Amino acid sequence: MRSPEPFRMTRITEVIEENSLVKTLRFRDDVPVEPGQFYMVWVPGIDEMPMSASYVGDEKGITVHRIGKGTEALHRMKVGDMIGIRGPYGRPYSLEGKRVLMVAGGTAVASLAPLAEQARENGIEVVFALGAKNREKLVFQERLKDIAELHMATDDGSVGYHGFVTNLAKTLMDKEDFDTVYACGPEIMLYNFFKTTREMGLKVQFSLERYMKCGIGLCGSCAIGPYLVCRDGPVFTEKEIEKMPEFGRYMRDAAGRKMWLK
Repeated sequence: MRSPEPFRMTRITEVIEENSLVKTLRFRDDVPVEPGQFYMVWVPGIDEMPMSASYVGDEKGITVHRIGKGTEALHRMKVGDMIGIRGPYGRPYSLEGKRVLMVAGGTAVASLAPLAEQARENGIEVVFALGAKNREKLVFQERLKDIAELHMATDDGSVGYHGFVTNLAKTLMDKEDFDTVYACGPEIMLYNFFKTTREMGLKVQFSLERYMKCGIGLCGSCAIGPYLVCRDGPVFTEKEIEKMPEFGRYMRDAAGRKMWLK
C-alpha cells in the first residue's frame, strides 16, 4: 500500500462567490481529474480536507461550503494565494446510457456538475434535479441550465418544486424513462432515495461521503461495509450499496465513534 504523495502547491486563479456560504476556487493543475473524483486540499498551517472536483478542464476547481475551521480558511483565500493539493483520488462516475437523471442536494452539485457537462459533450441527454433549502442556497443553476433540462426544488418553495429534491426526482422518474440515475447529497437523502430507485429497478451511481484522513485507503477511517470510500468510491453502484449495512444508519467521527444519522 502506497504512502501519501506530497502536496503540489498551486496558485488560486479565480474566486467565485456562489452565495454567502459557498465559494468556488479555481486553479491550474496538469494532472487530469474525472467527475466524481476528489482532492485532498491543504491550507498551510490550518488543515487538510477532501474536496470534490467541481471543474475538471484545464483550469480545475473546488466548491467550498463554509462550515468549519478548514473551510473558513479556504473562504479567506484570494486570487494569488497558494493551496496544496494531493490527488485526484477515488473512483469517478461512469457515463452509461443515452438519457440520464442527476440529483443533487445543496453543495453536492459540485460533484455532478462536471459530469453533466461531460455527458452533454458525449451526446447524452441530461435531466437534472437540483435542490436546496431556499433560493439563496442554490448553486450552479446558471451553469446547469445551459447543458441540461433543469428542474429545481427548495424546501421552502421559494424556487421551483416545494419540497425535497428527491420527491421532485421521483415525479420525474414516474413520468419518464432513464438509463441511469446519479445522485450526491446528504446520506439520509441518499438513503431514502435509494429505496425509491430500488423499488423502481433503476441502475444508480451514488457518491458517498465518509470521514477521510489519508485519501488513499491507508488509514481505514472511511470504511463502509466491505469498502473504503476513498479507494473503492466515492461513487458506488446499487449492487455495492446493498452490501453496506451502515448506509443511512451511522457514520464515524475522527476518533472512529459512531454518529447515528437522523
